[in-house]
Amino acid sequence: MRKDVRILLVGEPKVGKTSLIMSLVSEEFPDEVPLRAEEITIPADVTPERVPTHIVDYSEAEQSDEQLYQEISKANVICIVYSVNNKKSIEKVTSHWIPLINERTDKDSRLPLILVGNKSDLVEHSSMETILPIMNQYSEIETCVECSAKNLKNISELFYYAQKAVLHPTGPLYSPEDKEMKPSCIKALTRIFKISDLDNDGILNDNELNFFQVRAVFFSCLHTHTQTCFNIPLAPQALEDVKNVVRKNMSDGVKDNGLTLKGFLFLHTLFIQRGRHETTWTVLRRFGYDDDLELTQEYLFPLLKIPPDCTTELNHNAYLFLQSVFDKHDKDRDCALSPDELKDLFKVFPYMPWGPDVNNTVCTNEQGWITYQGYLSQWTLTTYLDVQRCLEYLGYLGYSIIQEQESQTAAVTITRNKRIDLQKKQTQRSVFRCNVLGARGSGKSGFLQAFLGRNLARQKRIREDHMSYYAMSTTYVYGQEKYLLLHEVLPDFEFLSEADLACDVVCLVYDISNPRSFEYCAKVYKKHFLDSKTPCVIIAAKSDLHEARQYYSLSPLDFCRKHKLHPPQMFTCNTDEAPSKDICTKLTTMAMYPHMTQADLKNSTFWLRASVGATVFAVLGFAMYKALLKQR
Repeated sequence: MRKDVRILLVGEPKVGKTSLIMSLVSEEFPDEVPLRAEEITIPADVTPERVPTHIVDYSEAEQSDEQLYQEISKANVICIVYSVNNKKSIEKVTSHWIPLINERTDKDSRLPLILVGNKSDLVEHSSMETILPIMNQYSEIETCVECSAKNLKNISELFYYAQKAVLHPTGPLYSPEDKEMKPSCIKALTRIFKISDLDNDGILNDNELNFFQVRAVFFSCLHTHTQTCFNIPLAPQALEDVKNVVRKNMSDGVKDNGLTLKGFLFLHTLFIQRGRHETTWTVLRRFGYDDDLELTQEYLFPLLKIPPDCTTELNHNAYLFLQSVFDKHDKDRDCALSPDELKDLFKVFPYMPWGPDVNNTVCTNEQGWITYQGYLSQWTLTTYLDVQRCLEYLGYLGYSIIQEQESQTAAVTITRNKRIDLQKKQTQRSVFRCNVLGARGSGKSGFLQAFLGRNLARQKRIREDHMSYYAMSTTYVYGQEKYLLLHEVLPDFEFLSEADLACDVVCLVYDISNPRSFEYCAKVYKKHFLDSKTPCVIIAAKSDLHEARQYYSLSPLDFCRKHKLHPPQMFTCNTDEAPSKDICTKLTTMAMYPHMTQADLKNSTFWLRASVGATVFAVLGFAMYKALLKQR
């Protein structure tokens, strides 16, 4: 909402503009009325909407046309005052004032107008018959108020309606000509309905209606006498009243004793038609929308400062929320999201955020559908690589509303500085990055895909334009589940950036069948990692092929001995079953314990403890996975 409201009063001389302002301020009709009242500011704490309001008077006798134009450009709403007993002042509304205001305002930014019929105490009849055609002709006119500065009739209401026209405008929501909500409003409310439909059955049941009511302030005025309820669950009878109103007006608004999307939209149309569009605006703003029915930058991108050498991860509550979103859309309960289920999940987004490369970044089932583990891995990857994008995505899903948080930043944990981890020789992080380097054709992409459980035969089915330079999945070290992010770095030796080198562990891959493949690994290590504290592992890929003698001064094994590295790790993805993940467990362990010497890491007992823990917890994890599936 706006931080303040500026109201300008215009109209013909002697219609009572200044008297209206003075009667509002002093709560009595003034004996003497100056040509023009000074600008007054009504403090936020005495206005119904808790927003400071500036009221500006205009006098033809004291002000030039240029001053009038300046005031029009600064105003948020303009009250055109006429005298109900003066036909000429009414005619001037359409012949002079509305055209003048429209000429001086941007066509794209609609300035709301209020027609004010003053001096109602002097006549017994109403001017509404004359005014209604004018209101129908100009959509920018929000409402018309008849009042009396002398009798103090409708004075407070006049300025309340003016304030309301700015804070809760009808224009973006409703088309008076068509007598229906505008498409942008329907789109926004449809997203809100889908977020509030916690079980995704297309109906808001009583629990979901109460959940929505408490968070968004709803159903405030189905009858004119109904009090607005803020954050109070609806009584059972009130819920029935809501549904009965819908039933009386449409046949498909209520289903299985719950509110359908059509019923939900009908209720909001009813609110707007009854002049209570502040109810709809309250809902829209709570779900992040601005006056143009776009999600605000503040809502989508809340401020989150990340200190240097720190990383970003999702916390436990965020994973629980994402799990509930997955469960909500996994209709067939197969623990994977089909293309249709994924499309349904992202209907609350303005665009499809995941492209085909995501299916080759995380784990999928045999059909190529993203599994539950793969789904959480992709969210973890986005949080780690681009936390602002993650906050945006969580905003579309309504995280802060569902979780009752100030913003999506409550979902993110900022890890402590990596140097502190090294000093304390322990880490609290759950996500580790491994940069994978090697010459072209060395087997880097195959290594990434093998981490996702894909052998060479499955990898050959992947389209080249759907390939990913990332692979994200879980490993277990000493019984702790950790995420390992493999990042394939393009082999431009002379142009490796700091981002290409910044990681927790380095993986140097060479093709044992290519005699020139190892040289790249040796050069990269000597130039960038020889004096680095980042652990390095050399991988002898394509180990199912004949091993060629490398055209380098040292053999890979001798090179590792000279630089006190772990011996080259033999690897192939040309297997009948899913390739082994043992190397990835080692990489994660080295990333977790970078302070450990290479001698410690060579110790077979150390690796036995780590890998046994991985095996046990993988089995336990699968058992728990099946148990959860049964419960669901």
